[in-house]
Amino acid sequence: MAHRNDPEVIRRLLTAPGRWAVVGLSSNRARAAYGVSAYLGRIGKEIVPVHPSGDAVHGAAGVRSLAEVQGPIDVVDVFVNRSLAGGVVDQAIAVGAGAVWLQLDVIDEEAAARAEAAGLDVVMNACPAIEGPRLGLT
Repeated sequence: MAHRNDPEVIRRLLTAPGRWAVVGLSSNRARAAYGVSAYLGRIGKEIVPVHPSGDAVHGAAGVRSLAEVQGPIDVVDVFVNRSLAGGVVDQAIAVGAGAVWLQLDVIDEEAAARAEAAGLDVVMNACPAIEGPRLGLT
């Protein structure tokens, strides 16, 4: 059965205060993760950059993996190739994240099912910088 995004989950994740670990976020301004994470910061989210380089981005200290994030993670925002998304979702489950948000074209039905079975909220094939303005968040 294909995952369907729940509009209420999208609204809650984007409007509630939250700490977002953005996997795939580096200091490369040309990448979508850079602009979307800037948007998330503008709407009040705390950003934790997660990238093998460990770059600091938008003034936030970076880490190399989700396991290195200190403290709770409300949402793991997944900006990786879909072939890697399942592993990131499994890491999100392992660290006790509250939700996973798989970006546009990042689709892994099996990973979404594992996350939901573990009690995480799941948004897939969507972008916060598109969904947020629909909710009046700019």
